[in-house]
Amino acid sequence: MAAQPSVPKPMKPQTRPRTGARVAAVQALFQSEQADDSGETVIDQFTRHRLGAVPDAGGFEEGRVPDAHVPLFASIVRAAVRDQDQIDALIAESLPADWPFDRLDPVLRALLRAGAAELRMENGPPIRVVINEYLDVAHGFFTGDEPRMVNGMLDALARRARPAEFGASPAEHV
Repeated sequence: MAAQPSVPKPMKPQTRPRTGARVAAVQALFQSEQADDSGETVIDQFTRHRLGAVPDAGGFEEGRVPDAHVPLFASIVRAAVRDQDQIDALIAESLPADWPFDRLDPVLRALLRAGAAELRMENGPPIRVVINEYLDVAHGFFTGDEPRMVNGMLDALARRARPAEFGASPAEHV
């Protein structure tokens, strides 16, 4: 009798908890704006009801974020809410003159707020990591030109927030 070849076990898909935290932060900031909830309220709601895997429950498509780095999630939401006026002003300055801030899609606005908040964090990940992560998030929410817009906007915001990472002087540090 010939030996049966061993069948490799299916690999568990690699999870990206930091990406999950960013997706959840965008969702939480959207919810905060739409429901006029405080940042702490949405952090609490998400931590209790929307983050983490639940057996037999759906994932992203059902509004859950099965794998998220909760401390990063909370940090992004807190920073975005705390500094929202400054962040919104920076986003508005980066928009084309004929595109008012209020015209931004609410999800896009939440995504840009989260990205800008993370770019402004001291000792945060390198800007290229932040931009690439939010580009991935944008592709999850949008199929049109929005990801290109996110890329350009976050690049402009990053140049102001962390000019040293571009080889420029920090004279215009945000």
